[in-house]
Amino acid sequence: MDFNPILPPERIAAHRAAGHWKDRLIVDYVDEAVAMRPDHVAIRDFNSTTGRATSISYRQLKRLSDRMALGMVALGIEPGDIVSFQLPNWWHVEVLYVACVRIGAVINPLMPIFRHRELTFMLGFNESRLLLVPRRFRGFDHPGMIAELRGDLPHLKHVLVVEGTGETSLEAVLLRRRWEDELDGEAIFRERRPSPNAVTEMLYTSGTTGQPKGVMQIHNTLLHNVGGVIEQVGLTDDDVILMSSPLAHNTGFLFGLLMPLMLHSKVVLQDIWEPVGAAQRIQDERVTFTMGSTPFLQDLTHAPGVERYDTGSLRVFVTAGAPIPRVLVQAATEKFRMRVVSGWGMSENGLATTTRQGDPPQKVFETDGAPIAGIDVRVVDENTRPVPVGVEGRLQVRGASQFVGYLRKPELHGTDAEGWFETGDNARMDADGYIRISGRSKDIIIRGGENVPVVEVEELLYRHPAVQDCAIVAMPDERLGERGCCYVVPRKGQTLTFQEMVAYLESCRLAKNYFPERLELIDAMPRTPSGKIQKFKLRAAAAELPQG
Repeated sequence: MDFNPILPPERIAAHRAAGHWKDRLIVDYVDEAVAMRPDHVAIRDFNSTTGRATSISYRQLKRLSDRMALGMVALGIEPGDIVSFQLPNWWHVEVLYVACVRIGAVINPLMPIFRHRELTFMLGFNESRLLLVPRRFRGFDHPGMIAELRGDLPHLKHVLVVEGTGETSLEAVLLRRRWEDELDGEAIFRERRPSPNAVTEMLYTSGTTGQPKGVMQIHNTLLHNVGGVIEQVGLTDDDVILMSSPLAHNTGFLFGLLMPLMLHSKVVLQDIWEPVGAAQRIQDERVTFTMGSTPFLQDLTHAPGVERYDTGSLRVFVTAGAPIPRVLVQAATEKFRMRVVSGWGMSENGLATTTRQGDPPQKVFETDGAPIAGIDVRVVDENTRPVPVGVEGRLQVRGASQFVGYLRKPELHGTDAEGWFETGDNARMDADGYIRISGRSKDIIIRGGENVPVVEVEELLYRHPAVQDCAIVAMPDERLGERGCCYVVPRKGQTLTFQEMVAYLESCRLAKNYFPERLELIDAMPRTPSGKIQKFKLRAAAAELPQG
């Protein structure tokens, strides 16, 4: 794959000179951990499908990832080839990424909720060569789905199945066979060691277009972001991290996969979010840090049964992706005696801002934090001039964790000659440089920290024979932050029920997380003189609808 990253030499030189880019790879941190604390637990996972818990030490992590890397070489995976995974939060994901870095392959995380429609586009667009899937997760037959797609994916040479059988079994093909006895691993790894400025991850993000965009990140951008958060939040190798956000999501990948490896610490993985189960993990594993969107904090704070467990070890909860209600921060802080850290970020730049140690409570529940080291943010007007303190404007960001372009879509980079990236968010900045997201210009809904690609769903609904006009907007939700409300103008003589809309979207094989959760039939859309739908009016109307 020819990635063509947008990476000017002057950017490389500037970040190296400032010490933001250290030109290291995640395998360097793994090797350090093996040398310093080989028997320390690196991963502890709980597989809800098999009922098994697995612990892997750093010594075992290196052995398994080296073997997997050599197995992929034997399968024909070359440097720069894309390796995709659609796995839950199981130990295999960390092993896979370390293996990919050893041989210069590029990882492509895919959310387990994606189905035929999303995967056909994503795997085809990036020409993925290898895909890893579970045999079953939440009762769904992933290998069966992929078998139905293979005819449309000529570049996909191999599909391996966790807990699979025969020639498609991940265990049989990559893990049980002692590839290290057949291939010269030391020579192969030395020859294939990637540049720290090579693309290492390609993560799809939903935007304002009908198709997702492939965000490209290099080793230096990813490791800088995680290192900056470690410093700003104040973590050490004694911390134990609980990750319940999917490792296929930006949050999980950065702070459930990379962060513990950089710290040489332990991560505890939860494959299905359940607050009482999370509380038990916190107690049993002595978890000190976790991160997730606002619904995770809401559930952990208010779910009955959590109080049965001793969660006193938990000292930091970072939440981003949806506004944090003031009352929730207060309740969580009082219940757990922990520090709640608010933040803001995107797939294009990771976690760019957070509140800091020692910040007063007002900063936590009234702002989305200040930039981490190596990141700049500013708020500008329509003429790209910085606005005064407290005035709303367009949020721009630049810095050492900024992505290096969208796969095959350089024209969408949205970055000027000085490196400022248009986030699509509106914000205000206070006198201390802390920002508060005030709205979004991008036409998306953030549901529990997950972006919903509104335009894609609207395009599907426009094809329904009963739909003349449709528009999907966010409506506030106490738990998830936002849910989708679909406004429809029916065709003359036609009507549409909520149940009919859901059945239709199911027939389109759209991921259920993208389904609107309310349907409102109206006579006409509010429009501008030029004919554009005035979604701000629909959002205002949706905000007045009763919740529940």
